[in-house]
Amino acid sequence: MRLFRRRPIEALIADTERDSESLTRVLGAGDLVMLAIGAVIGAGIFGAIGTAAAGQVLPNGEVVRYGAGPALVLSFILLGGACALAALCYAELASMIPQAGSAYAYSYATLGEVVAWIIGWDLILEYAVGNVAVAISWGDYTKTLLRGFGISLPEWLSTGYRTALLSSDPSTHALLDTAPRLAGLPILVNLPACGIVIFITWLLLRGARESARANAVMVGIKLLALLLFVGVGAMHLNPANYTPFAPNGFAGIHQGAAIVFFAYIGFDAISTAAEETRDPQRNLPIGILGGLAICTAIYVIVGAVLTGLVPAKDLGVADPLSYALTAIGYTGVGWVVALGAAISMTAVLLVFQYGQPRIFFAMARDGLLPRWAARVNPKTRIPAVTTTITGVVVALGAAVGDAAETYDLTNIGTLFAFVLVCGGVMVLRWQEPTRPRPFRVPMVWVVAPLGVAACLFVMVGLPAQAWTRFFWWLAIGLVIYATYGYRRSRLGNG
Repeated sequence: MRLFRRRPIEALIADTERDSESLTRVLGAGDLVMLAIGAVIGAGIFGAIGTAAAGQVLPNGEVVRYGAGPALVLSFILLGGACALAALCYAELASMIPQAGSAYAYSYATLGEVVAWIIGWDLILEYAVGNVAVAISWGDYTKTLLRGFGISLPEWLSTGYRTALLSSDPSTHALLDTAPRLAGLPILVNLPACGIVIFITWLLLRGARESARANAVMVGIKLLALLLFVGVGAMHLNPANYTPFAPNGFAGIHQGAAIVFFAYIGFDAISTAAEETRDPQRNLPIGILGGLAICTAIYVIVGAVLTGLVPAKDLGVADPLSYALTAIGYTGVGWVVALGAAISMTAVLLVFQYGQPRIFFAMARDGLLPRWAARVNPKTRIPAVTTTITGVVVALGAAVGDAAETYDLTNIGTLFAFVLVCGGVMVLRWQEPTRPRPFRVPMVWVVAPLGVAACLFVMVGLPAQAWTRFFWWLAIGLVIYATYGYRRSRLGNG
């Protein structure tokens, strides 16, 4: 039974109050909505949306996933519905437990320590791998921008090893043979992707308030870029491109939703800001639910315009929005949208990198990770050590990784977190029905089970390879918990 011991909510809140001078409350509801848009509107809408529409085929002809085609808009509506159910549950728990640990803290209070460890370990994977995918997409759009200035980076310095290995493009795959070699191995490093992660890490080390201001500026630019895309694209729609509407039936719609789901990690990132939010009982639900509504509407509109500009089967490229504008003769506008995309994904990187160290912080404060992971810089009031470590690990992953395979790992981690949050709401309603709830999920015994079912359904659409890697990651985590966390837990030691 010790594995399933729960931390009382009072103890979690006491930790928050005791550490309030370390994590300063500087964010309002508007900041949280902007963080949500900063996190969700990024690589999903500027990068993965193309793969979701066109599908993914390996160099050997094996179909990894079917494309949704123009029915991509239904994929986004499916996503919006599933996320709305999870977001309502997030809002209830975040208003009750305004702590930096997000789903980890909620699971500790409702489902027990071993489940909290699993979800915390899962969130570490979710944020780190998600940022690798975003950084690689950022690098692809940056290459498009540089070409607009007549600058072309050597392919071996702007393409990761895994990208070349898995690419279905013969010229990219050929880099394995033509790139410079060291000790017999090809040197393939994505320097732009690595460099942007290092820059974002430096920015985050300056403090939460400064990071939020930078995010707000970048969100404004990304929304202008999308408005430009929609405005120009809407005047050049070709109705023939909407036929067939769903070339792969519901399988394509389902799998299209599964690949873009990684973008919705943004809702979890909002809850990691709980200890730096003013009046979290009011502002966290506004930030989570308001951000979801705005982002879902943007995805549907952009998806409808994109698939009306060019045939969906042609969108399996790294920069689908710029590609579509260039295909209809608007190369200059495509370049501007590429600039907006690069800035947009910089904001996503910032929010993801913001959330990861705070998960480390919460787990270390509970004794499940070494205490140094909970150290806070006395000047900037942020977990500087874990921010730096996260930046180094993600930068190395972005230098050699592939975006397509990292999407799936992020998706399965995000969905798993959503499932446990929906389950946690039901458990807490049963265990502590009279506890004050600043925000209550309406019709909780309908919404929460539907949230669990919807997230599990989207998870089924992920490739078997993602499940295998996910289970291996969880197995490694359980070994670490058994050898360290179980023995060092503050709750276990009284």
